Amino acid sequence: MASDEGIPRIDSWIWSVRLTKTRSAAATACRGGHVRVNGERVKPAHGVRVGDEVRLRHAGRERIVVVTRLVRKRVGAPVAAECFVDNSPPPPPREEVPVIAHRDRGAGRPTKRDRREIEQLRGR
Repeated sequence: MASDEGIPRIDSWIWSVRLTKTRSAAATACRGGHVRVNGERVKPAHGVRVGDEVRLRHAGRERIVVVTRLVRKRVGAPVAAECFVDNSPPPPPREEVPVIAHRDRGAGRPTKRDRREIEQLRGR
């Protein structure tokens, strides 16, 4: 199917529009069953057409995109954003990183006041 000149391979298209960092990662995702085109699992050589819905599970998140433009070579981020419509659910909110008490090396033993501040930061 992908031997047609005008139809790019799905692994190449996923890499070209920057959904994965490398083409080999895109091909591995296809082989592992993490890529679906119009609801069907596909191999890396499957052809992609305008209007296809591509679902990609990558980095613990599912991306759902509709193909609007075919590209064969990797393009810049602004151009890549024009090649698909992103219908993905919003990513889960990031958890806040707690503040870690830090003392400079060689600062000596903490004073009673320093110790109380450290304990308060730790929530004790």
